[in-house]
Order: sequence, then structure tokens, then C-alpha cells
Amino acid sequence: MHLSTVQRILGVLLMLFSLTMLPPLLFSLWVDDGALVGFTDAFILTFGLGLGIWLPVRYRRQDLRVRDGFLVVVMFWTVLGLTGSLPFLLAENSKMGITDAVFESVSGLTTTGATVIVGIDELPTSILYYRQQLQWLGGMGIIVLAVAVLPMLGIGGMQLYRAETPGPVKDNKLTPRITETAKALWYIYLGLTISCTLAYWLGGMKLFDAVGHAFSTVAIGGFSTHDESIGYYDSRVIEMIAVVFMLLSGVNFALHFLAVRRRSLRIYFEDAEFRGYIVTLGIVFLLVSTALYLMGVYGTWDESIMRGLFQAVSIGTTTGFTTADYSLWPGFISILLLFTSFVGGCAGSTGGGIKVIRFLLLIKQGVREINRLIHPNAEIPIRIGGKTIPWRIVEAVWGFFALYVASFGVMYLALASTGLDLMTSFSAVAASINNLGPGLGDVGLHYATLNDPAKWILCFAMLLGRLEIFTLLVLLTPAFWRK
Repeated sequence: MHLSTVQRILGVLLMLFSLTMLPPLLFSLWVDDGALVGFTDAFILTFGLGLGIWLPVRYRRQDLRVRDGFLVVVMFWTVLGLTGSLPFLLAENSKMGITDAVFESVSGLTTTGATVIVGIDELPTSILYYRQQLQWLGGMGIIVLAVAVLPMLGIGGMQLYRAETPGPVKDNKLTPRITETAKALWYIYLGLTISCTLAYWLGGMKLFDAVGHAFSTVAIGGFSTHDESIGYYDSRVIEMIAVVFMLLSGVNFALHFLAVRRRSLRIYFEDAEFRGYIVTLGIVFLLVSTALYLMGVYGTWDESIMRGLFQAVSIGTTTGFTTADYSLWPGFISILLLFTSFVGGCAGSTGGGIKVIRFLLLIKQGVREINRLIHPNAEIPIRIGGKTIPWRIVEAVWGFFALYVASFGVMYLALASTGLDLMTSFSAVAASINNLGPGLGDVGLHYATLNDPAKWILCFAMLLGRLEIFTLLVLLTPAFWRK
């Protein structure tokens, strides 16, 4: 393992991340909201830390190996979560302690959207912008952005890309060069963000809110500039805009790239994962809307359909926007929505959860095993979209699922041991590891009332979900550290 190379890359990435604090710093200077000193100190500390890490090894140049890539990604997200908390911690009149500041930072960067802040409407404008920007940067992954920049600094990026990108198949590149792949992803990401901003603005949001909500919508984040989230606007137009862009952002960005390049919408419907994604959300929408009406939550079909559609898409894509407190709905509906977040978005999207493609593979493998009971000697391949899936990928998916369930169980027990009730513990871990945000019980609206040990456990869960289990847990194995 090339630790000096890892150190050099970490230093460079931290210095790059410090530059993202300049927009809210300048914004604070412009509006004079009292947060200027906090952002200035945070920028200096983060840049200085990165510079201090980089200087001693600035001339060490070695090829980045697979293990080095995993280490850089995990270290960067961990350090980034800590340094990203500095503006919250150092802001003038800040009432946030270290635990709350780190929780808010990690939640933003992992696009979880769980918040410990009560009274979001009263925050300084620059802090509001910073929260939204954190989610936007974390959405596609700062590492993927760095992949497009690091080659200019003489640092290869393929291993970072493989460690960062979500989904069971990580070696597929949209373009021959990995740098161009990263750029292509970011152009799509930026294009969706600009389109979403304009749509929100034309739909009735103020420009500041439109930018902020576009950041968190396209990132599948869920942070809002208001305590009431999207429900603050009480606008069917804005809700439908959110639904459209949440759906688009939950799709594999490779499909967007191919659809634009070939100028054809058939690309989407030829993809088995996309069809599974739409069918899953469609079924959940019908069940939730029907239940809302038949159980008397809303008196009209119109209201039931609109509330059901928005929450099904928001929770199903793991965005976490709300127009109503779904934790107060009948238990069947709340649990159904929470379980939908386990499926999440498509691989290669900004969504969280286990990912649709993995569930398709798990279902097909289950059906295969049933058929093998009937025909023990038959060779039954697993196909997705007409293509036979290599057994190695199926094994990886089962391994991922097993680790996911085991990790969930351990953190569920750990959270319950801190004194939280079982429903709050279960939903908080589910909402964190799926990068969803709003849960049930005491975490239906915010996480401010949780004790500090519970918040640190959930920070780990958010990182675990964002890095898709393996990337983080591989560092905890003895084999990783052997020469």
C-alpha cells in the first residue's frame, strides 16, 4: 500500500473541498448575515489542514492501487464530514455542539437529509445555502468530480471511481477515458440542476429557494430551506416539478447520457432496471393513495392521489422531501413507504438504498433456486435485459445483501441500547443507511432529540450507506492491511 500517495491525494482533495466554502463565504459577505467569520475560519482551517497533509509528500508519485483507492475514499469522506461541520460549529451565535455539527455535515454530504436543526427558517441565509450545497456536492460524489481534476495534477483516478460509484457493476465506463466519464456525469448532473432550478423558479419559488431545492432534489438529498420542506409552498405545480426531477435523478445517469447521445427515449424502456424502478414506484403509489383514501386520512381521491404520489416518489427514491408528516399516517402506509426506501433508486443514480438492480438479481436468483428444486440438473442462467449475468456478480450481490442485513441488525441493536424505543431505532437506522432522512417515531420530523451516542451511530450508518457497505467495511478486515 502506498500510504504517501494516499496522503498526497487526501491533502489535494481537502484543499479542493475548502474552495467550496468560498461561495457561502462570499454570499455571507454580500448579505451580511453574521456568518462571515465562521466561513472564513472554516476555509482557512480546511485549506491549512489539506496543505499540511500535502506538503511533506508533494513529490511522491506512485500508481494508485485498488486498496489505495478504497482508503482514500473512506478517509476523505470521514475527514470531509468532520471539516464540513466547521461552518456550523464556528458560525456566530452557533448553538450547535460538535456532535450536532458533524451529524448535519455528514447528513448533507451523504445526501441523507436527516437534520438536527429546529427552526431552519431562522438560520442565516449563507448557512441555508451551505446546507443545500453540501448535498449537491455529495450527490454525484465529490470523488467523481475529483476524478476529472486529479489527472491534471498527475494523480490517476480509476481506482477512486471504482470505489465511489454505486451499483453491482463498477467497471463500465461511458467513455474510453475515465476522466471523460466523470465529466460526462457532471455535465448531466449540472444540466439537471439548472433545469430543475428554472422549473422551480417559474413554478413560483424565489430564486434562492429554487437553487437550494434544485441542489437537494437532483442530489436526492431532501434538505430544504424551510422547516415544512416542500409542504411550505402548498403548490401542486411545485410538487409535480419535484416529482419529475426526483424520478429523473433516481435513474442511472448512464441512461441519461446514452439517451442524450442517441437522442432516443427508447434507451430508458429497454433497460430492465428502469422498468423495475418505474413499476415498483407505481405499485407503491397506487397502494399508498388507495390506503390514504380508504382509511380516511384524506377525504377526497384528488388529495389522496397527490399526497400518495409525492410521498411514494420522495421516499421511494430516498429523497426525503415531505408535504405531510407520513409518520403520522396509519402504520401500514408508513411502514410500506419505509420499506420502499430499502429498494431505493437505480445503480449509477444519486439515490440511496440497496438499488433496484440488486433487488432484481435477488428475485431472479430466488426464482432460479425454486426452479432448481424442480429440475435439479438443469442449467438455469440469470438474465437481466436479455444478458446473462456472470455468477461472480450474483455472488457479490448476495454478499452485499448479507452484509447489509447484518450491519443493519448490529446498528439497530446499538441504537436501541442507547435508550430509544424500537420503532424509532428501526426507522432511524433504516433512514440513515438508506440515505433517506425522515423516519418514524421520534425521528419523524428531526433528529434533534436523540442522544449523542445515537447520533454518532447514525453518522456511521449514513457513511456506510453512501459508500455501499463494502467500501467502508473492507477497511475493517485484517486482509486489507496485509502486505
